[in-house]
Amino acid sequence: MNSPRLPWGCPNFGAPLFLRLRWEQPSRLARTLVAATMLAGLLISASSALAQPTRADAEKDPVLKAMLEELDRSMSQLDLKGFAKPFFIQYRIEEVQDFQTRAEFGSSEGSDLAHQRLARVTVRVGDYKTDSSGGRGDGALELAVLDNDPIALRSTLWAATDQAYKAALAAYAQKQAELKQVQTPPQADDFSHEKPIISLADPIPLHIDEDAWAQRVARVSGLYRTDSSVSAEQHEVQYSNAGFRARVTTTWLVTSEGTIVRKSAAEYEETFAAGTQAADGMHLDRSYASVGTSLDDLDSEAAFNKHAVDEIASLAELRKAPLVEEEYHGPLLMSADAAADTLRGLLGTAVTATRPPLGTEARTNGPFASSYHARVLPDFMDVFDDPSLRIWNGKGLVGAYNVDDEGVPAQTVDLVDSGRLDNYLIGRQPVRDFPQSDGHGRAGLTGPARPMIGVLKITAENGLSDDALNQKLLDMAKDRGLKSVYYVETLGGERNPRLLYRVSPDGKRELVRGAVLDDIDERALRSSIEAAGEELYVANYFGDPPATVLAPALLFDDATVRRANQKNEKLPFYPPPE
Repeated sequence: MNSPRLPWGCPNFGAPLFLRLRWEQPSRLARTLVAATMLAGLLISASSALAQPTRADAEKDPVLKAMLEELDRSMSQLDLKGFAKPFFIQYRIEEVQDFQTRAEFGSSEGSDLAHQRLARVTVRVGDYKTDSSGGRGDGALELAVLDNDPIALRSTLWAATDQAYKAALAAYAQKQAELKQVQTPPQADDFSHEKPIISLADPIPLHIDEDAWAQRVARVSGLYRTDSSVSAEQHEVQYSNAGFRARVTTTWLVTSEGTIVRKSAAEYEETFAAGTQAADGMHLDRSYASVGTSLDDLDSEAAFNKHAVDEIASLAELRKAPLVEEEYHGPLLMSADAAADTLRGLLGTAVTATRPPLGTEARTNGPFASSYHARVLPDFMDVFDDPSLRIWNGKGLVGAYNVDDEGVPAQTVDLVDSGRLDNYLIGRQPVRDFPQSDGHGRAGLTGPARPMIGVLKITAENGLSDDALNQKLLDMAKDRGLKSVYYVETLGGERNPRLLYRVSPDGKRELVRGAVLDDIDERALRSSIEAAGEELYVANYFGDPPATVLAPALLFDDATVRRANQKNEKLPFYPPPE
């Protein structure tokens, strides 16, 4: 992976307690006594296993007990004479344990272990059709105590509730005034009705050998001078750093509708980055990251070190590589790694539905706002988002989750079917034709929930092998009489190739540098993808919240590769220490 990816979905912990049971009537009424006994035993076991948790179960957790007591008090007592009473309140407390250690040039820069709780309160006045949401009406944030003292927790929630209620009243009055000035009424309600759930997953503990990881990343950051295969070029390396990060987030969420959720998720990431300059002063950078939902998902130290050494070695090749041609228009093949970054950037937000401005007839915002039921990809490609997909080819997927940050169970959403956009990802803020949440209201640690991807999977019918894609690229070059075409191995951003190869008609690849990609946009996704790969690359993005993209390699019929318009810096005036 070309760049570090920045806590969800550990498959061995925190299984949700809300489940569905499908039972089919036996085809024959007569059963033997043994079979009947076995069936009765199975049904009793299933009934016990699927027993729904209750509020009494939730109140065994001191955090949830304090939240529920204060929520009840707020709903009964928060009533300012002459002003609207809240119709909905949500309390969300997140406890974050975050360990980081960093190193550079073979030596540790230190480690940090942060542990804190944040409380976010949302108060809505009005009703489901028209409420106070939007702008200042989206809630209040407070730091919360780490111990479970009920009065301290409830006092934090009380202060935030008071602040959120005042903001909601002001926002509601402003919205009412704005509605009187628009001619086109809103196309959907402000807030969706959702069935309350109670889901109680066990918290995940954070167990890290802090000293061992600090030493490991220090060793990685010094490979440029300790590994014999690359140490001869160590004087050319201008920076070499490494890091490790582990984060566990436990979330408690309660609403006035009756939803009670406790969930916990973990994510881990090891990173390496190194850089140099070419003789003309151009900065050249390489990086690698290993990301997963458990320590077992990460590369072994030996495997990670091999990747780091490969990145360092590629810097020497890049320094010697020629500059890209002034401008090229034609076929371009993207590896699955590069395609994952591209598709995340182009599809990741385009397939989410958010409320458009007041007074407009638009369904949603963004590049796919008017693309509902229209073609957005070739007819041989499908896209869906499945937060329940926790493992792919043995790798934990950080974007997986069971319940979103609005208390709605995650759903698999078929977004693109045979190239046609059939659905959007949506939270509890409805848009035209989409009145209900599909469980994709996700939130950062300090922000309100909004629609986001979880595990975005892009597939191609009759996808091609890497060899077949490469041959198709060469065939396209031959058919068009081109002296060369291009292959992108990794990106350092949506448009900036870090490893770009010029491919001659005989298949020989030559590394080039100093390029940016143009014309790789939503239009290109719709009309320029000629073929796609059969194998999917797992791109885990460590983040807040994290996400996963499963993507195939992509062959574009027409793309633009041009020289980057950047100013090179002077080389160092004297060599580094030895």
